[in-house]
Amino acid sequence: MHFEAGYFSEPDKNLTATWLLFKGNKIVTLDRKLQFSPSEIESYKLKNYLVRSQQIEGADGHLLNIAELSQETVLPEEMTCINLRQLLGEIPDELFFLAGKASQLLFWDYTHQFCSRCGGQTENKYDERAKICPSCGFVNYPRISPAIIVAIIKGHEILLAKGSRFQGGFYSVLAGFVEPGETFEECVQREVREEVGIKVKNIKYFGSQPWPFPDSLMVGFTAEYASGDIIIDNKEIIDAGWFAIENMPLIPKTGSIARRLIDWFVESQDKQARS
Repeated sequence: MHFEAGYFSEPDKNLTATWLLFKGNKIVTLDRKLQFSPSEIESYKLKNYLVRSQQIEGADGHLLNIAELSQETVLPEEMTCINLRQLLGEIPDELFFLAGKASQLLFWDYTHQFCSRCGGQTENKYDERAKICPSCGFVNYPRISPAIIVAIIKGHEILLAKGSRFQGGFYSVLAGFVEPGETFEECVQREVREEVGIKVKNIKYFGSQPWPFPDSLMVGFTAEYASGDIIIDNKEIIDAGWFAIENMPLIPKTGSIARRLIDWFVESQDKQARS
């Protein structure tokens, strides 16, 4: 069955399509493989444990079923549950972000079982990707939370910071969520001022990346240092400084837009050195 964009149907009851499976906030793998064939779903007797099933377009443009397994599901020994973040850079980007989309939609399905207006139980809206309340008609669409992420350059140095929630002690570029009524550029200026106390100029769009943890869209920018001294907020940021390519700290692994921004800085410095 070919997936028709914009049309939402019930999960494939005949199990003729490939499946991505999750248990809680982790993805289920079989020998490091993420996609399950219909025969594997049948042979492992998993279809009776499927909850919150949806459909998305797979990498080949065909139907892909996605579902969460109930917490009571006892998986065979050869299956494991892995935090999706751990697979960043370990599997092809296309597959990682496909699994991320699946995870984000299942999270939305889970958190929108009831209407926020009247409390009634919601249903899938079959002409578009949405939840509708049959009691009051209120419609909810999948939530996307935009956030900025910015590489700030000062001469031959880049500003990198260690976040209070970072695990592993790495440093990265600054990021933060967009507030209501705020442009992306205003968000860049505010987040930088709040987190490290400096002002920036020449803000330029770099690129974007969906970040399904649980529902962000990272919008990347570059900017130049304008004025001020680094004064960290000691809440979200516990350390920050200017780094040249010769003394770079531990940075995020490949696959994230944070790493792409840092790699862009390193490559631009290499080009300047060769010119």
